[in-house]
Amino acid sequence: MTDTPLNAAYALYGPDDCLRLYRDWAATYDADFAQGMDYLMPAHVARAFLAAGGQGPVLDVGAGTGLVAQALRNMGFGGAIDGVDISAEMLARATEKGLYRHLSRADVTQPLTLGPYAGIVSSGTFTHGHVGPQALPHLLAAAAPGAQFAVSIKQDIYTANGFDRAFTALTAQITEPQLIDAHIYGPAAADRDPDHAADRAWIALFRKR
Repeated sequence: MTDTPLNAAYALYGPDDCLRLYRDWAATYDADFAQGMDYLMPAHVARAFLAAGGQGPVLDVGAGTGLVAQALRNMGFGGAIDGVDISAEMLARATEKGLYRHLSRADVTQPLTLGPYAGIVSSGTFTHGHVGPQALPHLLAAAAPGAQFAVSIKQDIYTANGFDRAFTALTAQITEPQLIDAHIYGPAAADRDPDHAADRAWIALFRKR
């Protein structure tokens, strides 16, 4: 396996590791990763959210440098978007883009003092070494009744990390998730990082009851 930033990201273990990695990666993340890997998932999530009738205000979970918010704006979404991320450095880059109403630094595996939101979106947060299904109740608490969710979950951790069981346990609180199969990266990834070029994610679409 080649030594790439993505391998380092997948090897994270806990919030402190995330803080260190994204502190150092923030300045080059958009060019090095998003453009270099032809990162498609933010646009996939934004498109699925809007196609499902998603409305604002929206909370972008794991907002990073603002890629999902940028995709929503590019697709004509004019509603309010707030963002939350654990990395102050990534949020600083997002702030520069002028996409958000408000940005907050927080660990979404802990209770949030945000909301209520009519929509929740997330791309690239539910993946190896980052955030697991333990965050779902906190996101639901930040959502208004009927809120539309569109969150990506890397396919190879969906069952292994218990997302299937978590959704079953939340049956009384959410509609049955619709899982949309999507490529995470485009053709450019084949040369940049062949180990991960074919990676796929589910986009989970559901509503809070």
